Amino acid sequence: MDHTKLGSTGLDISRLCLGCMTYGEPSEGAHSWTLDEEASRPIIRHAVESGINFFDTANSYSAGTSEKIVGRLLKEFTRRDEVVIATKVFFPEGAGNAPTGPNRRGLSRKAIMTEIDASLSRLGVDYVDLYQIHRWDPSTPVEETMEALHDVVKAGKARYIGASSMAAWQFSKAQAVARENGWTRFVTMQNYVNLLYREEEREMIPLCLDQGVGLLPWSPLARGRLTRSPGTQTKRSESDTYGKSLYEATEEADGKVIAAVEAVAKARGVPMAQVALAWILAKSGVSAPIVGASRAGHLDDAVAALELRLTSEEIAELERHYVPHVVTGF
Repeated sequence: MDHTKLGSTGLDISRLCLGCMTYGEPSEGAHSWTLDEEASRPIIRHAVESGINFFDTANSYSAGTSEKIVGRLLKEFTRRDEVVIATKVFFPEGAGNAPTGPNRRGLSRKAIMTEIDASLSRLGVDYVDLYQIHRWDPSTPVEETMEALHDVVKAGKARYIGASSMAAWQFSKAQAVARENGWTRFVTMQNYVNLLYREEEREMIPLCLDQGVGLLPWSPLARGRLTRSPGTQTKRSESDTYGKSLYEATEEADGKVIAAVEAVAKARGVPMAQVALAWILAKSGVSAPIVGASRAGHLDDAVAALELRLTSEEIAELERHYVPHVVTGF
């Protein structure tokens, strides 16, 4: 397993981050395709044995049960000082399940202070390594959010803070507010980047490169679309309404990109997933893509992608069919 620094920090992370939305009680939250603890155990064990030390979850995944499962299994397979745990705040714990009351959603001081303690309790740890805001909160002053996150760090409940999926001007504003007040700044941006969605290349990625902010792309395989022939369906893709909303409008153009991935993969004699991941791993500023895995073999493909070096001609072929997309993922 290759390792790198998390952005401009001194924190060592595996070049791949295991996204843990897949792990959670299927009866809780919005996703019926998640894996319960027993089904998750061999995958998380395989991740640890493969050298992955970076795990990303969120308070809202499967109504908090993702954090519970991930925390218990990491404690079973590794030591706390050897693992980098990331979680998120914005959506309430009950997102996608039962409605929640006021102050459980967003980035107010009350919500942040409540949710960090709840996440630590579910994970069974004293601190998280990376605490991320899951989305931008237009209803809370950014000064309130940034000061609260700073206090979370100073209280020892998080080592670093990160952000996810927002406009570049919003991210820049938050960083400026923190800088002006001597508060903790974001060290990472977890944004939506893959061969089917490259709008982040216009503003957010150049901003992060300029500021030394590490990129943690989510959905690098486009929710599995870049791993199989165009039009192929799975249990998850059939029930994933959010995923459908991301790709329905550009299905024809996306199909050409997917076909190019398939052609390069066949020529190389490797699975399509390796090609799609090799493309994103080669992008400047990427610390670690967030990869999901519902089978151990998915992790093996991801690890193998670290050794796959695409030629400039292959990259050009993979990129040439892309058409501008409506900005989404926020």
